[in-house]
Amino acid sequence: MDRIIEISSNNRHLAVDRGFMTVSENGNEIGRVPFDQIGAVIANAHGLTYSNNFLVRLAEQKAPLVICASNHVPVSVLLPLEGNYLQSSTMSAQAVMKETTQNRLWKEIVQAKIKQQAAVLDAFGLEAKHLKMMAPRVKSGDCENMEGQAARYYFQTLFGKTFRRDRAQAGINSLLNYGYMVLRSAVIRAVVAAGLHPSLGLHHCNQYNPMCLADDLMEPFRPMVDFCVRRLVSDGNENVTPENKKRLVSVLSCPMLTDKGSVEISYVITDLAVSLAKCARKETDSLNFPPPMSDLALWGL
Repeated sequence: MDRIIEISSNNRHLAVDRGFMTVSENGNEIGRVPFDQIGAVIANAHGLTYSNNFLVRLAEQKAPLVICASNHVPVSVLLPLEGNYLQSSTMSAQAVMKETTQNRLWKEIVQAKIKQQAAVLDAFGLEAKHLKMMAPRVKSGDCENMEGQAARYYFQTLFGKTFRRDRAQAGINSLLNYGYMVLRSAVIRAVVAAGLHPSLGLHHCNQYNPMCLADDLMEPFRPMVDFCVRRLVSDGNENVTPENKKRLVSVLSCPMLTDKGSVEISYVITDLAVSLAKCARKETDSLNFPPPMSDLALWGL
C-alpha cells in the first residue's frame, strides 16, 4: 500500500537522494523511504525544512504534503498540478455535472456512511437498529439532514451520552482529529490521481475549503477511524501518542470485502474516486462502495 509518512519531531530536514526521501537532523541522516511507496507526507511538527527537489519529487509521485497545526488538524495541503492522463476532460466534466446528479451521488454517500456507522455499533454490541432504519430514508441531496441526525445518535451511542464532536477538544476528539487527517490525506491523493479537482465538491461547498470533494468522499470511511478510536479508548488510551498514531494510520491497511475480494481500505478509497471520475464523464451512473463492514472484530487495531 501507499505509505502515509508523518514527520512529528522538530528540526527535521526532508530531501531527496536518488529515489529516496531522506530525513535528517543536524546534517545527519536518520531515515529514508522509497518515493514510489509514499502516498502522502504529513508535516506534524515545527521547525521542518524541505529541499525544493523534495517538493518536486513528491508532486511527481502525486502525493500531497499535509501541513498540520498543533491540534493535528490540517491547515494547508500542497498538491501536484497533474494527477491523471484524463485530468483535463475529467475536470471539465466534473465542473458541469448536473445538480441532480450531484444530489443523487451525495445521497449514496450518506447512505453508505450511515450503514458503516451501524456496522461499527454492531461490532461493539451497541444498538444499531435506529441507524439501519435511517439509511433507506435518505433523500436526494440529503435534504432532511439524515447525516446529521445519524451522527448525533451514533457518536453518543459509541462514546457516551456526554460526548460531543468538537475538533478543538482534547481526548477522544484529538484522536478523531488525527485519524481523520490521515484518512483525508489518502482521499486527497485518490481524488487527484483520478483526475478530479479536489475543490469541486458534490455537497461540501465552502469557498474557503480547497478540499471540498475530498471531504465528500471521505465520509463513508470515517467510521473505520471511529472504530479504531473506540478500541483505543476501551484500552485506556485517549492521548495522541506515537503508538496510538501508528494504530490510527494502520486503518488504511485494514481489509474490506468488495466485489474484487478482500482489499485494503486505501485501494477502496481509490476505487471510489475513480468511479466518481467515470460518473462525471458519463461512463457509469453510480459510485463503487464496499458493503457494510462485517469483519471489524478481526481487525488488529
